[in-house]
Amino acid sequence: MRRRRASLGVMREPRPAPERIKGRGAGSNREGRFELTSLEHVDDGWFREDGEAPPQPRTEVSEETARSVISRNRSPDIPFEQSVNPYRGCEHGCVYCFARPTHSYLGLSPGLDFETRIRAKTNAVERLRAELAAPGYRCSPITLGINTDGWQPTERRLRLTRGLLQLLHDTRHPVSIVTKSALIERDLDLLAPMAAQNLVQVALSITTLDNRTAASLEPRATAPHARLRTVRRLGEAGVPVSVIVAPVIPAVTDHELEAILEQARQAGAHSAGYVLLRLPHEVAPLFREWLDLHHPERAAHVMSLVRQMRGGRDYDATFGRRMRGEGAFADLLEQRFRIARRRLGFGRLPELDCGRFVPPRPPSPQGELFQGDRSLP
Repeated sequence: MRRRRASLGVMREPRPAPERIKGRGAGSNREGRFELTSLEHVDDGWFREDGEAPPQPRTEVSEETARSVISRNRSPDIPFEQSVNPYRGCEHGCVYCFARPTHSYLGLSPGLDFETRIRAKTNAVERLRAELAAPGYRCSPITLGINTDGWQPTERRLRLTRGLLQLLHDTRHPVSIVTKSALIERDLDLLAPMAAQNLVQVALSITTLDNRTAASLEPRATAPHARLRTVRRLGEAGVPVSVIVAPVIPAVTDHELEAILEQARQAGAHSAGYVLLRLPHEVAPLFREWLDLHHPERAAHVMSLVRQMRGGRDYDATFGRRMRGEGAFADLLEQRFRIARRRLGFGRLPELDCGRFVPPRPPSPQGELFQGDRSLP
């Protein structure tokens, strides 16, 4: 191991050269933009047999105690004001995930660390209950599954998202959901009655219909055909469903735009949207590594198209342009989407009802004195 710069930064695992790693999206543990120390592997030949593959990175889930869980949004091009994320990091491993740079704030890599070192906010339900019960709280829809997918694999065991959804169900609080996991079908017992009161809508994100492409882009997310099945099952249960073609990657997945919309409509999706590939901060070099590993023959062409839509840069974060891009290729994508949406008869999801909300009762020591006392009238 060789240290390139000495500092007091947080120590992490050394970064080997980028490589294909089965079941992982990132090909390296690239340093975050706040790191002061950078480490790299140097193979000295010890403890490795000739031809022996390096050990696969394992997922580690650690507990985090949150001081608050509701995040407020003021971005004019995002259609929600509040969101809740019970996890930091996401085992789905989508290499394009715009949330990867948030791991840099933890002193961890937006690369492999983001998908292998997960933080679980184990007090999320408790904190949400307290925030909903606050006297000044104003009800507006809460979105689950923005920075990380609330139904990622570790949710099967921890059930944090399930607890949050149960609380929102009990308080009749409206919620919108974004996911790419069939695990959401587990919660149909909550979603269906909420849908009957116009309290929930779900968006399934579908990037590609090709299993091989999905296996490298988003290796631990639900397979594309299973997501379409989830669209159908949610719709059959009365849950309003939309499909988001996201992200649209030029010269990799953009040719599938119409096919995804057609199959989503056949599965029962009520509305549709799309988002252009976004490469903020450390996502850009991670995505370039992915191209070099999986599509070296077209890597330069893909990035050339990306820059044409981003004002000559890897990314343009300007509101109004960051989701759609600019230029001839971006205009063509938007035109194709509009034509397909009109032809397939997509509509809009109904607005959620905020008038049913009943704040949770704050804990009362006095109330607990009488809990269970059946002798009282």
